[in-house]
Amino acid sequence: MKIKVHTELDVYNKAYAASMSIFELTKSFPRDELYSLTDQIRRSSRSVCANLAEAWRKRRYPAAFVSKLNDSEGEASETQVWLQYSVDCGYLDRDPGKRLYTEYDHVIGKLVNMIINPDNWIIK
Repeated sequence: MKIKVHTELDVYNKAYAASMSIFELTKSFPRDELYSLTDQIRRSSRSVCANLAEAWRKRRYPAAFVSKLNDSEGEASETQVWLQYSVDCGYLDRDPGKRLYTEYDHVIGKLVNMIINPDNWIIK
C-alpha cells in the first residue's frame, strides 16, 4: 500500500494513540503539576506527531526530512523521561507507565528506521 498522508504511517498512529493515553492519564495528576510535569509530558508526546507530520511534508528534501524525524525521535525520548518522573513521583502507576515507555521504544525504533533509510520515503 502506498502511503499518501502522514496519518497512514504506523509510527504516527502509534505515537498519536500513546499521546492520547498520556492526555487521559495526566488528567489525574496533581493540580500543582499542571504547568510543569503535566504540561511537559503532554507537549512532548504531541510534538512527536507534529514533527512527523512536518517531516512527511518535507520529503522532497532528504536533509529536512531526516532533521524533522530526528526532532520527533528527540521528543519521543523526552516523553520517556517525563513518564519516568510521573511514575517515580507517584502520579502514574508503574504498569501503565511501563506500557507507555515501551510504546515509545517502538516509536523510536520506527523513527530510527526511517532516519537510516530515508530513500524509502522521500519524493524523487
